Parts: sequence; C-alpha cells; structure tokens
Amino acid sequence: MKIDCTRLSNGLTILTDKMPDVRSATIGIWLRLGSRHEPTHANGILHFIEHAVFKGTKKRTALEIAIETDRLGGHLDAFTTHDTTGFVVRAADTGFKRAFDLLSDLVFNPRFDEKELRQERRVILEEIKMVEDSPEEFLGEIFMREYFSGNNLAFPIEGTVSTVKTFDQNLTSEFHRRYYTPKNVIVAAAGNVKHRELVNMLAEIFQSSPVRAENSDSKKKSGRRRNVDGKPPVPNPMIVLRNKRNFEQVHMILATPWISARDEKRYAAHLLENALGNGTSSQLWQSIREQRGLAYSVGASSNSFQDCGVFTIFAAMSPDNLKQVVDLSIAEMRSIKRDGITADQLQLAKDQTIASILLGLEDSSARASHLAHSEMIHGRQISLPETLEKLSKVTREDVKNIAREFFQTEKIALAALGNLSGVKISPNRLEI
Repeated sequence: MKIDCTRLSNGLTILTDKMPDVRSATIGIWLRLGSRHEPTHANGILHFIEHAVFKGTKKRTALEIAIETDRLGGHLDAFTTHDTTGFVVRAADTGFKRAFDLLSDLVFNPRFDEKELRQERRVILEEIKMVEDSPEEFLGEIFMREYFSGNNLAFPIEGTVSTVKTFDQNLTSEFHRRYYTPKNVIVAAAGNVKHRELVNMLAEIFQSSPVRAENSDSKKKSGRRRNVDGKPPVPNPMIVLRNKRNFEQVHMILATPWISARDEKRYAAHLLENALGNGTSSQLWQSIREQRGLAYSVGASSNSFQDCGVFTIFAAMSPDNLKQVVDLSIAEMRSIKRDGITADQLQLAKDQTIASILLGLEDSSARASHLAHSEMIHGRQISLPETLEKLSKVTREDVKNIAREFFQTEKIALAALGNLSGVKISPNRLEI
C-alpha cells in the first residue's frame, strides 16, 4: 500500500492510496461534521446541503451534473451520518481530472437557487415520510432518540418536518459557509491516482500551499481530529414498545453501550460482535434462526462514534415470537459474559475479519473511505500490518472482558416496533 498525505496551509488534508494495477479511481471529499454537530434549530441542515449541492453549481446545472456523471462511466454518491458528511465519485482513471473537477465544483461552489431549494425541501419531507414507512429505519430513529435523549446523537440525520421547512437560501448558504471550510475537509483518493497532481489541483482551488507531507507508515498522531464538545453522552437504559398495527412483523433492537472508535479495545470488541451475531455461523443466527426458525433476519452490529459507542442485537419476527427472541438473545449475551467464546470461535472470528479486510483491498472505494476514516478518527493511517498484528494478539480473555464490561443488566435497552397490542416486557427479562 502506497499512501501519501499532504496538509495544506489552510488546514485541508489530502490523502492518496496508489493502486497501479487497477484502471479505476475513487475520489471523495469528507467533512469532519455530521448531524450531531448541528444546532437544534437547524437539525438536518447538513443532510439538506448534501442534497442541495446536486441542484446546480455556479457553472453547472443539475442536468449537466447528471450528464457528466454518466459520461464518466462511474458513480457519484453522497451521504450524511451522525459524525460525517461525504461525497464520493468513482470513475475510470482516464477521467480522474474531470471527476475531480465535477466533485469539487459540486461541493465547494453550489448555487443554492431558491426555486430548487423549495423543490428539495419537498423531497426531504417525502424522505422523512419514507423513513416512517420503513420499519428498520423508523425503529432506528426511535431507538437513537430515546437511547441518547438529551444529546445531539438523538437528532434524526434528515432533520424534522419543522426544521426542514426553514431551510431557505439564506440559512443554507450560511451553514455551507460555516461548515464547508478547508480545516473541516479531508480529500481522499484511491486507485490509479497521482498524489502530486491532486495536491496541485486542490492548492490551486484554495490558493493554499502544501505545508507538510507525511510518510504513510508514520505512527505520529499529527492529524487534525475534530473533538466532540462536552462530555460523552450518557446512554439511557429503557424499554420502548411502539405499536404499529399495520406491520406484519415486530422489529427489535436490544442494545448496550460500547467502545468508542478510538478505543484500543476495538479489535477484541469487533471479534466479539462477529462471534455473537455476524454471519450464518454466529451464535445468534444459529440459535434463533437455524435451530428454532423464529426469525428470518437476526444479527449483531455496533456503531462506534468518536466518544462513545452502541452495540445492538437486531431481529425481525412474528409478534408471538418477540419474548422468546429476547430471551434467547439475552441468554447468548449471558453465556459470553460468563464463559467467553471457544478457541475455535475466536479463530473463526479472526479469519472472517481478516478475509473481509483483504477483500476490501481490491476496492478503490473501500480504500478511499478507509483513508478518510483513519484520518478523521485517529489522525493517522492505521496500516494493514498494524491491524493484523492487533487482531492476532486478541485472546479469549480479552473478548470475555469486553462482554463483562458492557453486557450489564443496568445498562441494557430494548426497543421494538410492530403489532404490539397488549405486549409487555418486564425489566427482569433483560437480566444478564
């Protein structure tokens, strides 16, 4: 892996991962900002800007943006999360300069025409309705709102009906100027790309000179990480049952606090997650789906932010099966907390994780995303040898200690959505 890093005098960071044997190139512009950084009155503004920039720039119409994207033969996408906003384009290497010109124009020079913004507000309001019609997404929003009550992590990423209706040209332009500044930006590219070429193009756009180039294997934490203001959010253990009679299934989230993205215990935590609920050989899949046929979809995942994290077990089942699925999930958590996992389970989780990492090395989009994520979270690049070494050193006791630390009865939460008329879940049922 040939990774180069250059920082401009205005604070912008440029990263490239050279893949000389491929004919594609992925370039992305990431902001160190997401919905949790928004003020309450403008909740959803970053998601709205992410949409609005596609409605035209100072030199391209929305149709011209679409035509140029198709001509590149690639894919142009954007996303907003709680911590991050990103814009990514993948194209053939012969179109790298044109792809960069399109992407940078889109992100840094949007027109924000009032007529187009009115139309996009309607689109976002429809998106909010769509979320409410999607059980998994709607339950996810209900869970985050209750679990992180009192903290900006409770904000829905797309905003609310009342906030989105206020997003006019003045407000949108104001927040674009406030947030889309070079010090908040990471530009990362992977594939058949030339680092110096990208640096020169960005330096010309911002009239800013390179101030430092760094070696890819440096372990010095020299990058600029955006810290979340204040203390880490305190999760709210709760039981929330939301009745939705027109749903055929009940969707469930069982959750506990988890490690942050910067925690050195993240390798052991990831292996625990894999063993418990990631894949068809995992304990949850085997116990709930294969052995008893109680659910079609079941598993475990986690979301680690810069200052906290949340671990979730998810499942979708018939209403009559909810209590049994909860009981079986709790039983598997209790088992790992008490006995840990076997040597074979640990090795399987390691093999699964390493295979996923190695397969991702073939994808320029995954590698560009990894560059930006490492810079944003750690302020440096986490090399492949370092990652593999840390994974290899994880022991059964390390995994068991993670379960002991986080699988605690007083910290567990349950949220469920579906036809739950008359259903009650006692807190005693969640004892680990």
